[in-house]
Amino acid sequence: MDLTPLDVRYQEFPVGLRGYHRGAVRAYLARVAEVMEGLIQENEGLRQRLQGLEEEVARLKEAEGELKRAVVAAERIARELRAQAEREAELIRKEALAAKEQVLKEAAEELRRLRGEIERARQEKALFLGQVRALLEGYLEALRRLEGGP
Repeated sequence: MDLTPLDVRYQEFPVGLRGYHRGAVRAYLARVAEVMEGLIQENEGLRQRLQGLEEEVARLKEAEGELKRAVVAAERIARELRAQAEREAELIRKEALAAKEQVLKEAAEELRRLRGEIERARQEKALFLGQVRALLEGYLEALRRLEGGP
C-alpha cells in the first residue's frame, strides 16, 4: 500500500478516553506530510536527473562507438596509404633502375659509335697522309727529273 502526503495529512484516528491531543497529532502529521512531499519531489527530481544521465550515457556510448569506428577506419586508411606508398616507391625504384639501365646502354652504344668514328678517322688520316706523301713524293720525283738529277 502506497502512502501519500495527503493520506498522512488527512488520516483520522479514533478518539479514545485518554487519546492523543488532536492538535499535536494534526501538527505532527502535517509536518510528516510536508517532509514526505519534499522527499517525493526530490525523488521525482532525482528520477528525472537519472533519466537525463542515462540518456546522456546512451548518447556518449553511441558517440564512443562512432569514434571507435572512425579510429578503426582511420587505421585501415593509414595502412592502405602506407601500402600504396610502398608500392609506389617500389615502382619508382624499378623505373629508376630501368632508366639507369637505359642510360647505361645508350652510353655504351654512344661509346662504341665514337670509338668506331675515331678508328675511321685514324684510318682516313692514315690514308690521307699516305696519299699526300705519295703525291709529294711524286712531285719530288718530278722536280728531280726536271732538274736533271739522278
